[in-house]
Amino acid sequence: MVMMNHRCCCYYYSVLLFLLLMLCESISSDSIPASNDPSGIPKYFLGFAKQPEIFDWMVGVRRRIHENPELGYEEFETSKLIRDELDKIGVHYKHPFAGTGVVGFIGSGKPPFVALRADMDALALEEMVNWEHKSKVPGKMHACGHDTHVAMLLGAAKMLQKHRDFLEGTVVLVFQPAEEGGGGAKRMIESAALENVEAIFGIHSASMLPVGIVAARSGPLLAGSGVFEAVISGKGGHAAIPQQSIDPILAASNVIVSLQHLVSREADPLDSQVVTVAKFIGGGAFNVIPDSVTISGTFRAFSKDSFQQLRRRIEEVIIGQAAVQRCNATITFESKDQMFFPPTVNDNDLHKLFHRVAGDMLDSAAIKEMQPLMGSEDFSFYQEIIPGYFFFVGMEDETLEHPVMPHSPHFRINEDGLAYGAALHASLAVRYLSDRRTSAAAPPGHGHDEL
Repeated sequence: MVMMNHRCCCYYYSVLLFLLLMLCESISSDSIPASNDPSGIPKYFLGFAKQPEIFDWMVGVRRRIHENPELGYEEFETSKLIRDELDKIGVHYKHPFAGTGVVGFIGSGKPPFVALRADMDALALEEMVNWEHKSKVPGKMHACGHDTHVAMLLGAAKMLQKHRDFLEGTVVLVFQPAEEGGGGAKRMIESAALENVEAIFGIHSASMLPVGIVAARSGPLLAGSGVFEAVISGKGGHAAIPQQSIDPILAASNVIVSLQHLVSREADPLDSQVVTVAKFIGGGAFNVIPDSVTISGTFRAFSKDSFQQLRRRIEEVIIGQAAVQRCNATITFESKDQMFFPPTVNDNDLHKLFHRVAGDMLDSAAIKEMQPLMGSEDFSFYQEIIPGYFFFVGMEDETLEHPVMPHSPHFRINEDGLAYGAALHASLAVRYLSDRRTSAAAPPGHGHDEL
């Protein structure tokens, strides 16, 4: 009888020991990295972001925003949602900036300061995707992924707040209005949203990249962009008696052809530029020469010098070609709703940091060196005053036969990518602050005050 008890004890002891070893292995694999080992943080954060507590919550936030899209400077409900969630997390914030913007703070409240940015606005599009969380607002849709940007930054905030002991400084959360043409970043700067901030990171969902893939590059990433509108005035008359008129349609046609020569014959072939006339308004009848014609379009370049040269030559060509046809031309380059956007140029030191952090989180094959794109981003306004870094996170919906580009009413993303974006945001902030703390004193011109 004693023997049987001994054998039973040995059996149960073995089972208990096995279970304890399995538990220890599980805890070890998900354990918090040592404070002196920042390289372990990205993988830890990615695992943390995939947990239902964080991931399901981010998905819910994203869907609530997607159902209720708001255009630039009208993001009142989105802003309220952000503030409510920051309150629940326990994150201190200030509001408003640029009307609807929110700026949160996590960490010591002392230098160094690093910022993470998300834009909030939607587009004036009617959503054509039929799903449970389709836009409830006619004519408005999150067709560029800004709903995911907000969700990922809130996810990063939740992780950083829970792991405040990782932070050797202060993370500034920038929730910005009106990226889609409204220049919200510029107004955030004018509202002192980046006070004390030394560097800033921005993220964009990429519907053409698989989940688990990230892409960026050092130097020029996105083009500077501008718009122009020209009114070409002549003298109207009967189409059968053209000699008694001054035809602005003919003048405008010559202008458009000549504008194309600015890129094909004046620009360095290795310096990518674009001039596109996308709007032509003139005439109301087939047999009447109108008094005037309006044309408008966009121009883009990857350097400030090329951009300014293009602007100057567009004006000269329009005025000159109109004059050849005996017409007058007036040109407008900026308006309240349309402004110049500088090129988005990624800082080289931040590029190296991004590669280290992304490399600690992902396989090296998952980090892509992307080619520059002719699209533009108002994140560039931040980069004009402090070092900044903008990158893309894969969110391709693999159920689609052909991925859909942003700004389409059929735009869709894979929400699995939210975990990667949130983890990268949080990891970049932690690593930047850690590196800054161990580096030399901050460069001149960046004074710092406590909050």
